[in-house]
Amino acid sequence: MKYKVVLQASEEGYSVSCPGLPGCWSQGQTEEEALENIREAIREYLEAVKETFREAEVMVSRPSSMQRRSVQRGAVPDSRHPRHESLAHR
Repeated sequence: MKYKVVLQASEEGYSVSCPGLPGCWSQGQTEEEALENIREAIREYLEAVKETFREAEVMVSRPSSMQRRSVQRGAVPDSRHPRHESLAHR
């Protein structure tokens, strides 16, 4: 996959960021070095995202039998309940 990067000259050389990946940036003394560094930063960024989603999959739990019954009856979870807070604020 290709990502657009923004390369800017600075007093120390070049800074480079990837707007499509928030917080992903690097730098180098030359354009070539900065671009090689951002390639590595993008690879590491994507690997960290991939690992985060793997960890999130492990933490997913099945709903309790009571929750399943409520959903089967068509009940809508109370958004004020702490367990449903993250769903209500999306």
